[in-house]
Amino acid sequence: MDITDFLNINSNAIDRAAQRASTKKGKDVDESFASMFDSALSNLNETNSLLVAKDEEEMKFALGISDNTHELAIAAAKASTALSYTTALRDKFIEAYKEITQIQV
Repeated sequence: MDITDFLNINSNAIDRAAQRASTKKGKDVDESFASMFDSALSNLNETNSLLVAKDEEEMKFALGISDNTHELAIAAAKASTALSYTTALRDKFIEAYKEITQIQV
């Protein structure tokens, strides 16, 4: 059997996939970038609010307003996790940017 026999293989599934791929190239790509950007901004805002909440709990504990170390530990853990996640995302974005700038056109 020769490989040239496979050149004319066609199916409905392949045709539908090609049609979906060609229709997604315009408006849907812009919308998906916008939704990804909005999601990234909301994650940054959430990280910031968790860091502020941690700072508030630290202040309350330091001033003697609160003696609940459990809430302080939870706020610190949430802020640390969110900051680690945000840092990892930043690193991936920078890595992707560097790869894109190295593409030769």
